[in-house]
Amino acid sequence: MGKRAKPEEIIAKLREVEVRLARGETAATAARAVGVTEQTYYRWRKEYAGLQVDQAKRMKEMEKEHARLRRAVSDLTLDNQILQEVVRGAADRRSQSSKPFTTPECSRSCGGSALR
Repeated sequence: MGKRAKPEEIIAKLREVEVRLARGETAATAARAVGVTEQTYYRWRKEYAGLQVDQAKRMKEMEKEHARLRRAVSDLTLDNQILQEVVRGAADRRSQSSKPFTTPECSRSCGGSALR
């Protein structure tokens, strides 16, 4: 897989292809002349059509930030689910136990009657 082009490079290549198309070249020939496939040209045209360089850069920055935030939400959701399962498990263990829940220190010093 080749290197990823920066937004300003993409826009420059799109402009070059448009100039070549205006001169009568086919899309495939014009795309190959700037070093991309016809499929890449059409994908870029769909994504970057009408954008200025600064707008394209900002869009890419926002896409990266969006992906970072989605991962953060996913991680926090997973952490929350794990904690809920731990709490449910602890509650289930306490309700199934015939003895009240006490710490080892309490059972030695206060005879285990602190939580009764």
